[in-house]
Amino acid sequence: MITDKKGLLVIGARSLIGRRMPDAIKAAGWPEESVRYSSRQPVAKQGVILDTARPYDFQPDRTFVAVIVCAPIWLITEVLLERLVGLGMKRIIAFSSTSRLTKGASGEMAEREVVAKLAAGEETLTAFCEARGVACTILRPTLIYDEGLDENVTRIADLIRKLGFFPVCGMASGLRQPVHARDLATAAMQALTVKASFNKAYNLSGGEDLTYAAMVRRIFEALGRAPVIIALPEILWRIGFFALNLVRPKRLKRNIHMVLRMNTDLWFDHSPAMRDFGYQPEPFKPKFD
Repeated sequence: MITDKKGLLVIGARSLIGRRMPDAIKAAGWPEESVRYSSRQPVAKQGVILDTARPYDFQPDRTFVAVIVCAPIWLITEVLLERLVGLGMKRIIAFSSTSRLTKGASGEMAEREVVAKLAAGEETLTAFCEARGVACTILRPTLIYDEGLDENVTRIADLIRKLGFFPVCGMASGLRQPVHARDLATAAMQALTVKASFNKAYNLSGGEDLTYAAMVRRIFEALGRAPVIIALPEILWRIGFFALNLVRPKRLKRNIHMVLRMNTDLWFDHSPAMRDFGYQPEPFKPKFD
């Protein structure tokens, strides 16, 4: 097994952020030969298989002083962490979500369950690292996008292409801060070696504060289309989803709460990340083919 002080493991290489890690790692000057990208399924160059539910089946060809977890944080168990420590881990960065701070009182049980898993994942990680002397940083992004891949901005763009318009709830005045997966991958590498970020959690928002309606308008413009945004009152959304919920209950019951949040501010301050490790997210200017 290869042992050195530059070993870096990326867990969740096929995720939105994981796909952007190779470029961020290269830009940071990390030696390519010391990096491994793991997933439950085969990945390209420097890829290894890691089933987080069976960590001791993970038999890599090298040790890792640092680990970046782009997979869901609730997949990080104490058993997995013990295995990683056994492979040399002294530093770990993991992505959580600002949803932990905004959806705890959601009317939808599935969303509350996600919040509970995020909280449990963060607590497991921080408690283990404190006990074992591993430097830990948790990064909580806001609304993540990566054109053609995400389920946020890309989903809106797909609906615009299909309908030619986009319906919103009321004025859709709630603030949003879309953040590109590329900026998040860069943030992980920026924080990796900065001691000021050790044993802290950061909210990572995008480079612009936009109302939900303004965000949708920007997506229209990125598609080369004149914005056609139709504002419908909340009562119509409730009636419509109540009726549709009779046909497809699980899916639509979840979505009604997403619609109602169009008028709720989901704003987070990323200045601590700017101060501690130079985080600089780009403005919201999506580009579609």
